[in-house]
Amino acid sequence: MKKFIVSMGLAAAGTASLQAAYTPDMSDTSKIWTVSASLRSFYDDNYTTASNGPNKKGSFGIQVSPQFEINVPLTQTELGMRYIYGLSYYEERDHLGQSPYDQTHQLSLWADHSFNERWHARAENSFVVAQDPGLITPIGVPSGESQRVEGNNISNTGKISVTTDWTDLFSTVLAYKNSFYDYQNKGLAGLLNRDENLISLDLQWHVMPTTTAFVGYQYGQVVYSGGEPIGLSYVSSSKDDRSHYGYVGVQHSFFDNLKGSVSVGVQYTEDYNDSAAGSQVSPYVNASLVYTYASGSYAEIGLTHTRNATDIAAVSTVDGLTLDQESTLVYGSVNHQLTSKLVASAIASFQDSAYNGGLYNGQSDDYYSLGLSLTYKFTRNFSAEGGYNFDDYVSDIQGQAYTRNRVFLGVTATF
Repeated sequence: MKKFIVSMGLAAAGTASLQAAYTPDMSDTSKIWTVSASLRSFYDDNYTTASNGPNKKGSFGIQVSPQFEINVPLTQTELGMRYIYGLSYYEERDHLGQSPYDQTHQLSLWADHSFNERWHARAENSFVVAQDPGLITPIGVPSGESQRVEGNNISNTGKISVTTDWTDLFSTVLAYKNSFYDYQNKGLAGLLNRDENLISLDLQWHVMPTTTAFVGYQYGQVVYSGGEPIGLSYVSSSKDDRSHYGYVGVQHSFFDNLKGSVSVGVQYTEDYNDSAAGSQVSPYVNASLVYTYASGSYAEIGLTHTRNATDIAAVSTVDGLTLDQESTLVYGSVNHQLTSKLVASAIASFQDSAYNGGLYNGQSDDYYSLGLSLTYKFTRNFSAEGGYNFDDYVSDIQGQAYTRNRVFLGVTATF
């Protein structure tokens, strides 16, 4: 299961950065580290994610991406680290006299520890420096920024959780999550630079060996740190908010290889720095289903409905400031072992986001994304991959919509 989660995270990254999904071969349990490097050529028909028209530019390019991973299993503790570096060269930008290079950094750290049979803790952190929003926002989390942004844009998400089995039938999960975003672009920084904090407590009842029911509460606070004017008399901190979530749910193992989870509830949000906004109530949903149907083959689908930040701040005399969006995100992926050497992967998502407040109050954006790849393993250490990524952003706001097609072909060495 842990291996599946790792693969999913990299598949999501691949859709945004032309990297194919890659899962290290950890079949040699005595080996705690893996090093790999990929060299790929690609074509991107809209590398600036410009709206469809004369500003849309395509480019051939080359990408180099080394990766290092270490996983240390101890008696009661597991420690891990993964670092991925990406360097992309865009030929068209070089011809235009612009800097032709993009660099991305992805660093993940995690630690699992079992104090005893009833107390278990996990800490994890993901740090990203990138230009593409698909890397900055984790999979399964709605995003209000779907267009490429120049600069060393930073996102960092850390989470720590403690699971306690008080009895054989009752347990609790106490968790804290922090997400930090920092954009170099001055105008965008005023709208999206923020610090998100979320504290949650779940009370779990183990109804059957395969079924766990739970009820939970979350407290969230978003503090916008851009310190910039964002429209009329509004500044970045005008968008600060706090939320209370209440939900119920169930986790169920249908079979050993088919597991699902769903939680539904309400989110009560207060925009406490904007007296005109008041408070709002919206649905909260988080659901997923994971199916491992053969050796090396697995699939996942998920759905999330919640509120998220947006890079739009259009002010209306009637509806005030655009505060955030209410979004529904549906995503899915399949990794299929066609033969012992050939693997096919697909990942797709759809997001519908309605604006809350401001000039576009009630209007929406739709974002479609699809990534396909084939990987052929010549030997244990060498493989080749090819793929195609498609993005379609449809918006009620004029000049925002765009389409983007990317293809890539490359080789990977793993040791």
